[in-house]
Amino acid sequence: MQRIILLLVAFAGAVHTTAEQLQIVTALDVDYLPTADYADAKDKLDIYMPLGATNAPVVVYFHGGGLMYGDKSLAQVVAKRLLAKGIGLVSANYRLSPGVMHPAHVQDAASATAWVHQNIAEYGGDPQYLYVGGHSAGAYLAALLALDPQHLQQHEMTLSDIRGAIPISPFLYVEETAEDRPKSIWGQVPLDWLAASVTPHIAAGKPPMLLIYADGDDSWRRAQNEQLAKELTMIGNEAVRAVKVPDRDHTSLISEIDATDDQVGELLATFIAEQMHD
Repeated sequence: MQRIILLLVAFAGAVHTTAEQLQIVTALDVDYLPTADYADAKDKLDIYMPLGATNAPVVVYFHGGGLMYGDKSLAQVVAKRLLAKGIGLVSANYRLSPGVMHPAHVQDAASATAWVHQNIAEYGGDPQYLYVGGHSAGAYLAALLALDPQHLQQHEMTLSDIRGAIPISPFLYVEETAEDRPKSIWGQVPLDWLAASVTPHIAAGKPPMLLIYADGDDSWRRAQNEQLAKELTMIGNEAVRAVKVPDRDHTSLISEIDATDDQVGELLATFIAEQMHD
């Protein structure tokens, strides 16, 4: 059941906040797939919007957890950071392995994105300024949505409906990653790993993308982020870049997003503002 709540969220000690408290409106456990009934609310999303928002940009956000763990509540700290900038956030659950395999995760992500595109205006968001993002496995889903058009096409959307993608510390090249991951995610066949990767979808005409990773990320993950930015740029996608954040690791990129030395929140807000003024 959908619950709409007016919250007064404390921002004591937060950076880049003009007031110590911010009123927000949340709609919790909104069903983005009314024709399904997934266990553990995996067909539900949470909406966080500044009170009184009109035509606000919105990020559809997918949590991390290796496509096996996690929940939409993990985005609360990110929502708090973005709301202070006048940016809405929608955090969506999706089905997890081993209960499902690829492409079920990204199909759910596409369904949630389509729901937001169709309905966010009712909550004060602007569907013309719709961004996809996430952390770790959720960032991989956001990258796939922005690169592989087939998932959004199932909902009569195109890549042009995505104003930009903001993957935070994703894995990207599944053909390199899957061998060391549970086979319940992508299966056991290397050709299936390649099909689940960003690799087949590296082409011109993709939405702007900001890849964010930590200096404390594993070397292979840092390399994948830099590689995708390089390959997309070389083929003609000028609004793509990768940024390394110092003094952070894979977890603290998100867990410390409200710290006084945070850079991630500012990177997100600046990227969104740049695309809105293009």
